[in-house]
Amino acid sequence: MSIYQQFCREQYDAQGNLNAFCLHYPDNYNFGYDVVDAIADKTPQKIALVWCNTRGDEQIFNFGDLRRLSNQAANALKARGVKKGDAVLVMLKRHFEYWFVAVALHKLGAVMAPVTHMLTGDDISYRCRAGKIKTVVCTCEDDVPSRFLRVKAESGIENIWTIRQSIPGCLNLTEEMKTCSWYLPRVETLASEPILAYFTSGTTGYPKGVIHSHSYTLAHIVTAKYWQRAAEDGLHFTVAETGWGKASWGKIYGQWLVGSAVMVFDFDNFDSRQLMGVINRYKVTTFCAPPTIYRYLVKTGLVEMPSLRHVSTAGEPLNPEVFSQFLDATGLFIMEGYGQTETTPLLANLDRMPAKAGSMGKPTPLYRVALQNADGTSAADGEPGEIVVLPDENGNTPPGIFLGYIDNDALYQYAWRGGVYHTGDTAWRDEDGYYWFNGRSDDIIKTGGYRVGPFEIESVLTAHPAVLECSVVGIPDSLRGQAIKAFVVLAPEYKPSKELKKELKKFCNARISNYKWIRFIDFVSEMPKTISGKIKKRDLREWEAINEAE
Repeated sequence: MSIYQQFCREQYDAQGNLNAFCLHYPDNYNFGYDVVDAIADKTPQKIALVWCNTRGDEQIFNFGDLRRLSNQAANALKARGVKKGDAVLVMLKRHFEYWFVAVALHKLGAVMAPVTHMLTGDDISYRCRAGKIKTVVCTCEDDVPSRFLRVKAESGIENIWTIRQSIPGCLNLTEEMKTCSWYLPRVETLASEPILAYFTSGTTGYPKGVIHSHSYTLAHIVTAKYWQRAAEDGLHFTVAETGWGKASWGKIYGQWLVGSAVMVFDFDNFDSRQLMGVINRYKVTTFCAPPTIYRYLVKTGLVEMPSLRHVSTAGEPLNPEVFSQFLDATGLFIMEGYGQTETTPLLANLDRMPAKAGSMGKPTPLYRVALQNADGTSAADGEPGEIVVLPDENGNTPPGIFLGYIDNDALYQYAWRGGVYHTGDTAWRDEDGYYWFNGRSDDIIKTGGYRVGPFEIESVLTAHPAVLECSVVGIPDSLRGQAIKAFVVLAPEYKPSKELKKELKKFCNARISNYKWIRFIDFVSEMPKTISGKIKKRDLREWEAINEAE
């Protein structure tokens, strides 16, 4: 019996379809003790993590290993002052150390803030200041420790931990763990207390910190069991890097709760054939990736992957042509889902549901999802409306929905205006109850599976003396989903030229993470604006569509 059955109740109809689901858990629930250690107590040899990299290295960890390693990591961090409630920034790429560091922090009651290794020094400094982060655990690759060391003083960082290698000015977690006890006394935490903080891109300001509670981990039972169809003794492979929210969706919580091991392929540069080779070598049973990955797989040429039983996707709308080509080649429907960093999946093509190509599916069992017009009334079938989440039948916020934004209660209250959670995304619903993506109302750019806020790029680009005014939008791109394009009004002393476009791209891209790089620039004489002076990004996207059609 998978451990998830201790935390939920399920009811099925005569046809075997799920018609009721709810979570129940103790007030003092903690994923580290009540899931990882509980599995280790009963079946210590059960496989938890299968890891490999592009160099051919391999590591396989069972739950007994994870209990021991997480306890040693927790004791090492605790000895250097990490305690309950402390925020700890973790930048570990796809290294296997992420999994026992994450569990260690959960056991200590610390708040883990995972981030991508692609962040610049400015990105790091902002997140550390905003999150009041004093402790960092990071990879030694890609010159990451030096980035932290350069901003240590200004960011308020006290301890920088590295793994495997010793770096001057940093602590070596791998070495200090070797002398630490395998025993860790339980730190009491409440299910309602913070466990995670993800920084998600915004359109009108710097990234906002999204706080989740310990109960968030249990909400991912739905993610793994009903959407990804991870199963007892299976091997689930989600491609996401650990710095992104999708890692929580597919690389740890729900998968272990339903009894599935997690596959991790540690790579820097994506290669379709390498990825398919990993799937076949380790006999991966379930797979989840953003649509960009599926587009590359189809373009490269799919090979037979006989172990795969189920595939899923989220992060951006899936092109129906890719859906059809993948189905024709593999016989597998790509089951699309939808959610945000602030939530677990809200909509999905769930187990036993007929998939509809291009649809985000139906509301998942934990949530009451609706479509609303701007005045708060319900949108009719076939009409676009904003996707909102209603409180449960008792008026409570359901598990899996975030606790709040770091130091921004006003923004949290605005997100919950009118008594419902506003996603900022619009969709329409067909007569069968399936939801179809319509558009983003917050102008977030979805490129290659990443979320990018225009403000972050615009703030860098405007630092160039040639730029009087600029606006960044996402434009359609066959491989990335969207590519990043900047519209620029030049300062009077500058003239448009190909050379200046190259200069501006070089200037901006050298100062931002590569997933935020500007791909295209257009010079314009003026920006379309509202009466209050705000740039109308929708008009810029429409200009682009018209120019593309001509």
